[in-house]
Amino acid sequence: MTEQRQEALLSVEGLRAWYGESNVLHGVDFEVREGEVATLLGRNGAGKTTTLKSIMGMIAKRDGSIRFDGVELIRLPSNKVARLGVAFCPEERGIFSSLNVEENLLLPPKVRSDGLTMTQVLALFPNLQERSLSQGSKLSGGEQQMLAIGRILRTGARLLLLDEPTEGLAPVIVDQIRRTVLHLKSAGFTILLVEQNFRFAATVADRHYVMENGRVIDMILNEELQMRMPVLHRYLGV
Repeated sequence: MTEQRQEALLSVEGLRAWYGESNVLHGVDFEVREGEVATLLGRNGAGKTTTLKSIMGMIAKRDGSIRFDGVELIRLPSNKVARLGVAFCPEERGIFSSLNVEENLLLPPKVRSDGLTMTQVLALFPNLQERSLSQGSKLSGGEQQMLAIGRILRTGARLLLLDEPTEGLAPVIVDQIRRTVLHLKSAGFTILLVEQNFRFAATVADRHYVMENGRVIDMILNEELQMRMPVLHRYLGV
C-alpha cells in the first residue's frame, strides 16, 4: 500500500531509441521511487545499457517520456540532464589514465551544491585514499570502479545510473561495491543498476525489471525473488 502512494523519482514511459536506423528500444516502461535501488536485468542485447544512456541524454534519436523529479528529459542534452541531478557511471569506467586518483575525482564539475566532498568520497573508498597519488593506469579494475563511482558522487547527483559495476571484479571487491551501494541507498541516493551478476543484484535491489528485445517484460519485487526464481531463470537463461 505504501509503495502505491509513493511518487516515482524516475518515470519512463513508452521509451524508444535508435542507433542510426536500428530501433533498439521498443517502448520501455518502468519507474524508480526515491531512495530505491532498482535493477535492469536481461540477456546481452536486451537494451539495458541503451536505456541508461537514453535517460542520460546520450542517445540522440529517442522518443517517449523520461520524467525525473517531475521534469521531462526526453529532449534535453546530457549536460542539462546532469545539472538536474542525474549521473551515469559507464561499464568502461572512463578513467583518465594519465591523471592520478585525486585529479580524476576533481575533474567533473559539481552540478549541484550537495555533492560529496573529497574527504567523504575517500572515506567511502579507503583504497582510493591509499592510492590518491597513483595514476589511473596503475589502478586495479576494482579501484578504477571505485574511482568511477566516487567521481560521480562529487557532482551532487541524486540519481545514479550504474552500468555493470561488478563486471570482471574479484569477489572481495564485489562485496565492497555491494556495501558501497547499500551505504549510498541509506544516505538517500536513488540508484538504477544494470547488472549481469544476479547474486549481487539480489543483495542490494528493491525491485528488478526484466528486459527482453528492447522492452520491460516483467517486474519482480526483491521479496518475491525466491517464489519467482524459476521464471527469472527462464528469462535470463541461467
